Amino acid sequence: MRDTHVLTEPAILYFGTPVVLISTRNEDGSANIAPMSSAFWLGWRCVLGLASSSKTTQNMMRTGECVLNLPSVSEVAAVNRLARLTGSDPVPEGKLARGYRYEPRKFEVAGLTRGDSQTVAAPRALECPVQMEAVVAARHGLAEDSARKGASYVFEVRIQRVHAAPEILMEGTPNRIDPNKWRPLIMSFQKFYGLAEGEAHDSLLAEIPEALYRSPDVDRARLAGGAALMR
Repeated sequence: MRDTHVLTEPAILYFGTPVVLISTRNEDGSANIAPMSSAFWLGWRCVLGLASSSKTTQNMMRTGECVLNLPSVSEVAAVNRLARLTGSDPVPEGKLARGYRYEPRKFEVAGLTRGDSQTVAAPRALECPVQMEAVVAARHGLAEDSARKGASYVFEVRIQRVHAAPEILMEGTPNRIDPNKWRPLIMSFQKFYGLAEGEAHDSLLAEIPEALYRSPDVDRARLAGGAALMR
């Protein structure tokens, strides 16, 4: 095959990741919720990339916890209403230049419903088909070898509860999400997309039982919040 690729220098490299609405608690106990898409999961751990000036970042550093709410394509309008809002007052200079404005009532403006969590103080967004209660396990600086040192952080969070809408679970298997039913909202180069209908191809990895990937964090999570999680 002849190589026809050309060199390119995109300003961003957001090739497509799920949108996450991170909810946290502010200093006065009020709720904050913010969209992001720099996230990936390994077992019951999630890695999040966040700007250091973000209210979400500051809340997570102070409280050590959050809820990761995963919207489907059905919640795209609510996500978009949050897109250029911030819980920081005054608005950080970088966000001000991008047209952000301060909004203390983000749940209400987005049209989302707060729900109580079991192991953290941060609320869940009940409209999202998946909500994961999490605690901060580690935090690292990003781009520490550049002029942007201190501008961003990478958080490792440990999941303690997974709340899922019954309609996305695999029939007869309460501990498995059905990928044919789950339609995550995807952001690719700042635009929203959904998954195409149906599988693109059979997967050899799918032949491996999911139970073989089960993390010890699952058992640890059952003890979070002072009471064992019954299944």
